[in-house]
Amino acid sequence: MRDPTYDRRIMNQKFFASALIRESLRSGSIASLVIMPLGPFFGFLGLRIGHYGPKLGALLFGSVPEPWFKVLLIFQHFVVGWLSTAPLLLFLVFASYRASPVLFGVLYGIGYYVVVNSLALPFAFGDPTPWQIGLDTIYPSLIGHIFFGVAIAVAAKRFVAAHCATPPAATTA
Repeated sequence: MRDPTYDRRIMNQKFFASALIRESLRSGSIASLVIMPLGPFFGFLGLRIGHYGPKLGALLFGSVPEPWFKVLLIFQHFVVGWLSTAPLLLFLVFASYRASPVLFGVLYGIGYYVVVNSLALPFAFGDPTPWQIGLDTIYPSLIGHIFFGVAIAVAAKRFVAAHCATPPAATTA
């Protein structure tokens, strides 16, 4: 005979997976929009930000005429944002109420920057790391990633509350 709790667990997993995808698209889109103004702002200041977007775009899409390449870069920006959102959402759900979600967002942004943008991408493209180039190369992108993580944490507040693994302790008055 089949265990009825098994069917409930499978249905809950399917529901959570689809909810996670929807929330990754929603809060990832919000966070991707939040950080977009940083590109022109830091660019105006003569600082490097978004360095690997065009490099990754050229690798993925090849030589595409200029107006279409910019459209593809915007699409790529959102896809990377959606994919980058899911790990933070999972962490917020399973570690919720142990610390501030905004703090988790800040730490995620820092960790993402260090692992992906300052180490993995320079290694993949044969570039020097930002740590080798200098502080002016580090802080614009680091700030962007911190904003990204915080924006996800704030945007996903209802999702995290609805799916959190450890509800907050009840308070008595």
